[in-house]
Amino acid sequence: MLYHEVSCDAPCSSPPLMDTTTPTSRRSSGLLYMVGAAFFFSLMSLFVKLVGQRLPSQEIVLVRSIITLIYSYLAVRWARESLWGQRRGLLFLRGLLGFGGLSCFYFALTKLPLADATVIFYSNPVLTALFAAVFLDERLGPTEIAGALVSFAGITLIARPSFLFGDAASGLNLVYVGVAFAGALCAAGAYAVVRTLRDTEHPLVIVFYFPLVATIGSVPTAGFTDMQWPTLYEWVLLIGGVGLTAQIAQVLLTNGLHKERAGRAMAMTYLQIVFAAVWGMLFFQEFPDLLSILGALAVIGGTIIVARY
Repeated sequence: MLYHEVSCDAPCSSPPLMDTTTPTSRRSSGLLYMVGAAFFFSLMSLFVKLVGQRLPSQEIVLVRSIITLIYSYLAVRWARESLWGQRRGLLFLRGLLGFGGLSCFYFALTKLPLADATVIFYSNPVLTALFAAVFLDERLGPTEIAGALVSFAGITLIARPSFLFGDAASGLNLVYVGVAFAGALCAAGAYAVVRTLRDTEHPLVIVFYFPLVATIGSVPTAGFTDMQWPTLYEWVLLIGGVGLTAQIAQVLLTNGLHKERAGRAMAMTYLQIVFAAVWGMLFFQEFPDLLSILGALAVIGGTIIVARY
């Protein structure tokens, strides 16, 4: 997060911006791209959680950014596109927002249960729809607003702040919850910018700016943490796990957002919650309780409402 339509090892014969398929087939392929992105993002989260048991989260951001910057540079060169694009200010903004979202999400993954961190961070589809309505004139009415409120109520059930549920509530640390939600806001802003750029920029150029800005930003921020030299096992997780799966997911995501409306496309990312819950149970013995399950269902339900209308 190389390229033959959605893969990484061959040049693309024609850029996605010149797609001549019918609107219905473009929509179907856009949603399929988003399903694939959800799966690979869930794998990325799993690898971050595993390697984050010892390494600081910002060090993981730095290594992932460098790895995906190399992947992205090779992909753009292979596709024979200009590295810098046309709307450089917006491209830089996309990278900056992506860096903020990535830093917050990786930190939350190391501090919260995998499924809970994923649910909170992936409230960003609803936020994306709200941003798209404000900045891109994509329609949003009372029903969609109600869906957003349902999603936020679900996050409350997962976090269970003591001032609402009492001191006996076995909720999550609200600082970590707040970091995860801040990451969701950054990610939603980044996705809305991607939608703005879809008519002028090649998807691989948009993807390239993300690790470029993230690498520049994470060098000083990682320096303030207790950095550790990764073991061989951790290098495998970082390069073959976090870096590669993130690269694949970013390419799939960017293509999906080129072909489908922001709200509908981002609803597919909620499949990550299902994948994350499975990984959490298999690898970390993290079994969600009833309120967490109800909260997750509310978040998913609210997003479906937004996507449907």
